[in-house]
Amino acid sequence: MKAKADDEKEITLVMAEVNPAETIAGQMDYAFKAKVEELSKGKIKIDLHCSGILGDVDSVMELMLKPNSTIQIHRMSAVNMAMYGCKKSALLSVPFTFSSKEHFWRFANSESGQKILNEPVEAGLGLKGLFYGEEGFRHFFSTKKIESVADFKGLKVRGTNDEAMQGLLKGLKANSIPVNYADLYSALQTGVIDAAEQPIANYLANHFHSVAPYMIFDGHTLGIMETIITTECWDSLTKNQQNILLEAGKYASDFCRKLSQTEEEKVKQQLLKEGATLTDVTDHEPWQKACADVIKKGTSAEPDLYREIINYAKYK
Repeated sequence: MKAKADDEKEITLVMAEVNPAETIAGQMDYAFKAKVEELSKGKIKIDLHCSGILGDVDSVMELMLKPNSTIQIHRMSAVNMAMYGCKKSALLSVPFTFSSKEHFWRFANSESGQKILNEPVEAGLGLKGLFYGEEGFRHFFSTKKIESVADFKGLKVRGTNDEAMQGLLKGLKANSIPVNYADLYSALQTGVIDAAEQPIANYLANHFHSVAPYMIFDGHTLGIMETIITTECWDSLTKNQQNILLEAGKYASDFCRKLSQTEEEKVKQQLLKEGATLTDVTDHEPWQKACADVIKKGTSAEPDLYREIINYAKYK
């Protein structure tokens, strides 16, 4: 006989977050934590650590991919999932895939979205996707003013080691420089790099505008997040405990969707107030042409699933 909720032992699950608590990612994590603890009546506690206290993405993943990990839950970006061999997740970081946030959320709440959350299990990584979030569209920011695609030629840009970003920077004729996220501020400050890219909420929260005050709203990709749990931990939970995590995940996703929508305008106003220069992009065609090769290459492994994702733009 399965244990009832009231009979279940108290457990604590450790959760890692690289961003500060006040970011969209951090606030989504806290919404998840609060809902899990509420639904479980305190029987499941989420020990959440923000600001990279438990390590950067790579060190957290190194732990989670091993047996008996001391970290059970982690909020990842879709880009990072792709770097660990998740080909379906890689589709989410193909430039200009999502035409709007509404497009993304229709996908996230669909069977196609579930296919991508299930991929780490199917790939044998020892991880399971719980729920989605998004931090807003990602934009480039720099120490020098950028107004067009032409301005990227020769720029030293922080490039993550994934095919989508490497292909995008190659198309823009920029120089890709590997920089750890934790070192990004100092790399901009000392001239190791000229530019990087983040959602605007992270740009403000990490004070990147203090050393790189120019941002161009190119919106090359949406900052999609996947919260994952080790399958070792997941399999140790009762069905009731699993359902609590899934229900809390749905709540956190919805919380994130609403928060992301309202936060961006506030962040823009704060950035302007603090002296940042924000440039709109009125014509995305030159940008799309610049990364045509990486779009073609990035979608070739899963063309049918990519068409499914694109088609959610049409639904209302």
